[in-house]
Amino acid sequence: MTANETPEIIMTGPLMAYAADQLRARFTVHELWNAPDRAAMLREIGGRVRGVAGGGAHVRIDGALFDALPKLEMVANFGVGYDNVDAAEAGRRGIVVSNTPDVLTDEVADLALGLLLATVRQLPQVDRYLRAGKWLEKPYPLTTSLRTRKVGIVGLGRIGKAVAHRLEAFGLPIAYHGRSRQADVAYRYYPSLVEMAQDVDTLISVAPGGAATHHMINAEVLKALGPNGIVVNVGRGTVIDERALIEALEAKTILSAGLDVFEDEPRVPAELIAMDHVVLLPHVGSASVHTREQMGQLLVDNLVSWFSGKGPLTAVPETPWKKA
Repeated sequence: MTANETPEIIMTGPLMAYAADQLRARFTVHELWNAPDRAAMLREIGGRVRGVAGGGAHVRIDGALFDALPKLEMVANFGVGYDNVDAAEAGRRGIVVSNTPDVLTDEVADLALGLLLATVRQLPQVDRYLRAGKWLEKPYPLTTSLRTRKVGIVGLGRIGKAVAHRLEAFGLPIAYHGRSRQADVAYRYYPSLVEMAQDVDTLISVAPGGAATHHMINAEVLKALGPNGIVVNVGRGTVIDERALIEALEAKTILSAGLDVFEDEPRVPAELIAMDHVVLLPHVGSASVHTREQMGQLLVDNLVSWFSGKGPLTAVPETPWKKA
């Protein structure tokens, strides 16, 4: 940025004040999600906008939006996952996309372990039991245990590795499934998700969304997991065939599930809500003040770095950035 130029950017959804205030101090910010007529706003300002601060499901960031923003240079996405952005199309158009990796890794991994423990030991159900006065009548029934469980991780990226590291402290055997074997990882690799499900009894999914992972945890995988099986998902809801999961839980094909993400958020199937033996969270994996502020800061830093001529800090693979 130069002293004589204030780039114009669009915010597609609300951000924490910590980040939004910094953006307003450095850029001319247009709040697209607040516009009574988004199409009219884009017609008015689209030719001047050079950046997008994106987050949430308020506006899909794809070719249609790119068409309305002919001078767009960069999309800074709030979140490590960016399936709300057509990054491949952005790359084809020479638009750089950034995300917020690393800063939320530990928070999501912590939540994954908490959700696993809550599901295995039925912690929300036990809490409700006590509050309802039922402990006065008789002890809570015995639960399953984390002891003797074998865990398969679906998607061994940054967060998957952090989850695995925490699981090691519990003394649990760990396997993983992904696109390819990772040379620097000692855990057992399964090229087939079904085969891994047959050999473990607990699946933890931290896989990203998108066409490549859509419904990869399906009825066949759930059947292979077996009647003692538990599924935990802190990645993307689309990775699991939700209808197949509901049927597996109802038929006791698997034991239980702990879910922080869903296919059509924030709408959660009534069948899942009605089940007392599952644990459901409203996509709170990174939802601490500390981590969300760090995510917002990285979004801001990416935009500031780009418009200062230094390039993005964390460009996604579909839009690689090579410093000139």
